[in-house]
Amino acid sequence: MNLSLAIQYAVVALVVAASVLVAFRKLAPQMTNRWLAGASIRMRLHGRSRFSKWIGSRLQPKQATGDCADGCATCGACGPKKPAGAG
Repeated sequence: MNLSLAIQYAVVALVVAASVLVAFRKLAPQMTNRWLAGASIRMRLHGRSRFSKWIGSRLQPKQATGDCADGCATCGACGPKKPAGAG
């Protein structure tokens, strides 16, 4: 196998992995939030490198407030938004 073919396989593998992650986050948001929170806690432990702590803080999922104004739109209970001119 030559180098260009190996690079092509690596790029395709990264695209497929990113697609799977996006689809998984869309289909199972609560499970992926738990996994990301667990990974974030482990990466931010005392004694880890600054880079590990930075990645851990970036992985930490945003917390939904349960209010329709937080913009999470995962439950579908907020319904469609009213147009600006509608009363």
